[in-house]
Amino acid sequence: MSTLPAYRWRLAPDGLATRRQLRALGLRPGGQDVAAQVERPRRRRGPLVAFLYRIDLARPVRPMTPARRAALAKANRARRICPSCGRDAGYVIPAHLGVCNPCT
Repeated sequence: MSTLPAYRWRLAPDGLATRRQLRALGLRPGGQDVAAQVERPRRRRGPLVAFLYRIDLARPVRPMTPARRAALAKANRARRICPSCGRDAGYVIPAHLGVCNPCT
């Protein structure tokens, strides 16, 4: 197993980006392997690590189709329904509660 090149925070070379940075550019990793990692030091804990991907190998984000949009809307609607009372809470119910605020 080969080790990944590690760079300090904000010192990664040009041509590499995190998933979030790729998404902001309208790109996705597209199946490529992680090229490097960037580490942000923290006090009293281990460093935060973010994986970097090559921008030149990234692919465009797939367009949102009507079927995918409908599936996402259905999933988000299901997250708003309280399993206890069955009402639409008007917000996404927190997973740590599991029920709407009136039912807690």
